[in-house]
This record gives sequence, C-alpha cells and structure tokens, in this order.
Amino acid sequence: MNRMEKQPKHTQGWIVALLIALGISLTTTSLQAQEEEEEVAAPPARAIYIPLKPPFVVNYGGVGRLRYLKAELSVRVTSVMGANSIRHHMPYIRNQLILLFSKQSEQTLDTQEGKEMLRQEALLAIHSILEEEDGESELVDVYFNQLVLQK
Repeated sequence: MNRMEKQPKHTQGWIVALLIALGISLTTTSLQAQEEEEEVAAPPARAIYIPLKPPFVVNYGGVGRLRYLKAELSVRVTSVMGANSIRHHMPYIRNQLILLFSKQSEQTLDTQEGKEMLRQEALLAIHSILEEEDGESELVDVYFNQLVLQK
C-alpha cells in the first residue's frame, strides 16, 4: 500500500485541498510576477510634438546690413501635462527664443555646428523656463522644421 491508502479518508481530502490551494497560490504568484515584468518592459509613453506657431522672424547679426532669420520650431514632450505646460508658457518661451535668435552672429549661423549649437541653446532656454515656472520639465527636444537665413 502506498502512503495515501494508509491515511484516513478525511486526511486525504485535506491533503488534496492543500495541494490545490498551493497550486492556485503558485499560479497567482507567477501571474503577478509576469504582470510586473510586463509593466517594467512596457514601452515609454509616445512623444507629443508641438509646433511653436507662428514662425519666428527676427533680424540678427548686430551692426551693419540687416540680416533676417526665419525659424519654424517644434518641441517634443513626454506627456499631455508637458504639452499643456508648453502651451501655457508660450509667450515667455517665444520671448526668450526671439532674444536668443536675434543675438546670433553671421559667423555662427554660417556653419552646421553653429546651427546645431543654436538648437541646443533653444532647448536649454525652454527647459530652463519650464523648470523655473513649473519646477519640472517634460521637454525632450527642440527641432527646426525650417531655418531660413537672409544675408
């Protein structure tokens, strides 16, 4: 006879119930672990792009012949809250970008590196505004949709 046959019937039922309960709790635990793994492996939130309309048109280059810069920009944020923050602070952002663009020199904007540096400075300016006003920034990047220089 095996062990189960030697046990009284009420004890056998108790053992079967215990094994079933253990099986259910192990299944539940493994499902919870699988769900946690899926949450960790979830893709990041989709990016939200906001065009800064209307385009910026400024003169630049200092003394001498007038030079014009036309820039269409878009910003990338990580959430609707970040997008709302950009929209809310748009007048302040536009003011700071106009000041930034107008102080550029012809030598700086003649090179690809200078244009990239301008883009990075615009990113830093907007990021600083959001940090100052909201205490946080969900800004990811700034992109030139169009950059036209008239010398």
